[in-house]
Amino acid sequence: MPLFGSTFSPKKTPPRKCASLSNLHLLDRSTREIELGLEYGIPTMNLAGQSLKFENGQWVAESGSFTGDRREMQRLRKRNQQLEEENNLLRLKVDILLDMLSETTAESHLMEKELEELKNCSRRRK
Repeated sequence: MPLFGSTFSPKKTPPRKCASLSNLHLLDRSTREIELGLEYGIPTMNLAGQSLKFENGQWVAESGSFTGDRREMQRLRKRNQQLEEENNLLRLKVDILLDMLSETTAESHLMEKELEELKNCSRRRK
């Protein structure tokens, strides 16, 4: 039995304050971008002395940065095409060699089987 009143009576909590006291959410988008610094621009990177920028999901060379290297790029593309053709030729040669090997192996197995049959036949006659 309590001496000074009821056993438990919690105080009422005060009402919550507004979540944000900032008035930036009331501003239009362009003003917010200026205020908050949300204008980043196009991502760019410098790689091996060549400047690239990210546009439409791809890295593209900035105009003027590849002017001196056009010949080098054409040479590399030509070399790449030559290597791809050589690679295709080598794959074709490997396929032909594997076919020849399997044919020779099959013939060898047939000759061994025929030789075994001839040996067995000659042993029966004796």
